[in-house]
Amino acid sequence: MNYKIDEIDKLEYLEVVAIWEASVRATHHFLKEEDIAYFKPLILNTYLDAVELRCYRDEHHKIVGFVGVSDENLEMLFIHPAHRGKRIGKTLLDYAINHFNVTKVDVNEQNEQAVGFYEHCGFETKGRSEFDTSGKPYPILHMELIT
Repeated sequence: MNYKIDEIDKLEYLEVVAIWEASVRATHHFLKEEDIAYFKPLILNTYLDAVELRCYRDEHHKIVGFVGVSDENLEMLFIHPAHRGKRIGKTLLDYAINHFNVTKVDVNEQNEQAVGFYEHCGFETKGRSEFDTSGKPYPILHMELIT
């Protein structure tokens, strides 16, 4: 597969949010519909601008996954469900580690696939919060890269 890690233009934010939503619906089965509706405008209007964004583009220059980093924290990593299992997440994570010195990630405890992915990639749980950063009752695992 021919790919490119690339920057994301603000004009592509709607495409990025569509990937976020598709990914969340495929992996965050614990979220309620109103939670997705709550987070979607925050992703579009606030969160994307608050991080260093990079995307994974396929051979047709289409975004199929993206990563967002702030202060050595992996804030977001989402892959379109049609492209899962192709090492895109691992490629983006490696990029974030190597280019943005990522050492930490917070993960929804109920997203067992993500927890397993980060453990497989060398992260270890160092703490736990009962609520997410929005105060919603979705426990968060605080993970750090073990070197």
